[in-house]
Amino acid sequence: MGSVFKFKQFVVDQGNCAMKINTDGVLLGGWATEANVSAVLDIGTGTGVIALMLAQRYPGAAVDAIEIDEVAAQQAAYNFEVAPFTNSMQVLEGSFEAYQDSDTRYDLIVSNPPFYTNALHNPDARKKLARHADAPFFEKLIAFVAAKLNDNGSFHCIVPTELADWMVATLLPMHQLFLQAELEIRSFAEEPVIRKILKIGKEEKRLQQDGLAIYAERGVYSEAYKTVLKPFFLAF
Repeated sequence: MGSVFKFKQFVVDQGNCAMKINTDGVLLGGWATEANVSAVLDIGTGTGVIALMLAQRYPGAAVDAIEIDEVAAQQAAYNFEVAPFTNSMQVLEGSFEAYQDSDTRYDLIVSNPPFYTNALHNPDARKKLARHADAPFFEKLIAFVAAKLNDNGSFHCIVPTELADWMVATLLPMHQLFLQAELEIRSFAEEPVIRKILKIGKEEKRLQQDGLAIYAERGVYSEAYKTVLKPFFLAF
């Protein structure tokens, strides 16, 4: 993949980002929806791709994007500047904890977080920062979300299956949050679930569960995958 990725309505230059555009991120951006969205927050925006997908989906919504890596933050800011959207878009450089005291609340919060918990650390410092997180990170993340989410809003994140189940069982009850929907993602229909996208909110609702296989066969994307990304991808 080159440094520039062209979508239907915007372009993302990812040349200076340690973590490039990936399947997890675009699936999250394609699936994350909420009613009456006027304020969006993307935590760990990287290239800015998810924030841009949501700016396309919600014209006029204010979109904030937090990024701890200085170079990636600059890259995302550039991608926002050249985007054709009328949204108010800004990058907030630093950790999400640095914005804990802000009074801003959001209707939709998204995150494609680092989740290589307990994995062998990457020797590249920037990739290590982008990829690795331990349990305390997710404890702080959920606490932050609970503080920043509007009562009718929702938080969407994509994580591996075991991590998703631990978050739901352990972290959500601590902050009076509820799992409202989940999408189980497989590479192929007959294979185990490798990721879950969780929709979390402050209201307890009947759980909506669905599944998606990325490939119909080797090298061929499934119709479900193409449907999620059709509004954004040129190829679909």
